[in-house]
Amino acid sequence: MSILRPFLTRVVRRGRLTVVMPDGREERFGEPEPGFPEVTVRFRNRRAMRRIIFDPRLGAGETFMDGDLQIVEGDIMELIALLRMNTPWDRGAKLKDKTVFGEWLEGVRTRFNSINRRRSARAHVHHHYDIGNDLYRLFLDDDMQYSCAYWPRPDMTLEQAQAAKKAHIAAKLALAPGQRVLDIGCGWGGMAITLAKLEQVEVLGITLSDEQLALARQRAEAAGVADRVRFELIDYRDLAAREPGRFDRIVSVGMFEHVGARNFETFFRACANLMTADGVMLLHTIGRFGGPGSTDAFTRKYIFPGGYIPALSETVGASEKSRLIATDVETLRLHYALTLRQWYARTVAHEAQIVAMMGERFFRMWTFYLAGATAAFESGSMGNYQIQFARSRRALPLTRDYLGEAEARYGAM
Repeated sequence: MSILRPFLTRVVRRGRLTVVMPDGREERFGEPEPGFPEVTVRFRNRRAMRRIIFDPRLGAGETFMDGDLQIVEGDIMELIALLRMNTPWDRGAKLKDKTVFGEWLEGVRTRFNSINRRRSARAHVHHHYDIGNDLYRLFLDDDMQYSCAYWPRPDMTLEQAQAAKKAHIAAKLALAPGQRVLDIGCGWGGMAITLAKLEQVEVLGITLSDEQLALARQRAEAAGVADRVRFELIDYRDLAAREPGRFDRIVSVGMFEHVGARNFETFFRACANLMTADGVMLLHTIGRFGGPGSTDAFTRKYIFPGGYIPALSETVGASEKSRLIATDVETLRLHYALTLRQWYARTVAHEAQIVAMMGERFFRMWTFYLAGATAAFESGSMGNYQIQFARSRRALPLTRDYLGEAEARYGAM
């Protein structure tokens, strides 16, 4: 009997997982069922199995990265999906891989790791976003949107869904000619450039990534909007001290996850200070269903050091301290899962190029990250929130009709 049997017997009940031991023996877990994957894995040595028992999430990730856990039938997406589908969050199930003390310790580590002072914040951004624009070009859409797309129709391409996301957000900003717009965490500039094309607005995009900054500036020039769109390498806290009350609109997409729980109130205070009295803000962020939690060790170590996914209660609660009014909240439940599956497919399709560029271990790490994220959005506790804020209750129309009208207009442009 393998040392993994007690754990896997408890977890895998639906679908089939076959485990090939280092000596060639096989053990099977679960029962085949329509809609559930059937996966076969092989362990190269017993040490790999012990690593998973010691820390299932980090151990599984590192064992797969090192090539000691091999997928014989299926792929890493199906393996992680099988485990998550057997422990769905919305049915009250939980993958118990830690004691109560272990979960408490993970929470402490998460909060310590996500303090994110200015220097550490920039180092954390460099870790993930400055690994090379060429990598991101291989799996993102042609506008390099590295955040949840919006899927009004499931048959859309990734490019169409990302364009729909930008139109959806632009509508919620209630844009008007002459406004000054701030894009916090502007990525490679796609959102800022799009807003300037949709309306005659001036946009400042800020980032802590050197790679993103350089490409965003090039793209603004190529798009012919460099006279109204500029980008700067600056922390949002420093910008708030420098330019209080300057911006009519603020948009932040996929950046709040990097702020860190200790800085939530600081972030919203900075945003409130940056906005005009009748300013409007749209925050697009990954969110946690249910209450606060912790960042798993694999993500914290390899993918997003300093990152933390907030619960809706944490996000809105922190905004209340700055007297921001949450004027609209939308929960995107499965949109990121659809997006991540597209990213995963494009990553796998470019395996040879990514391996040549980054190495085999990196490629396995990246596919493990994308597969784990997909499962978290399909069966785990992850979703996306779009929260519209205003400083004044009179800053926006009294009904939501304007959103659909603007979105239809922008989508047709």
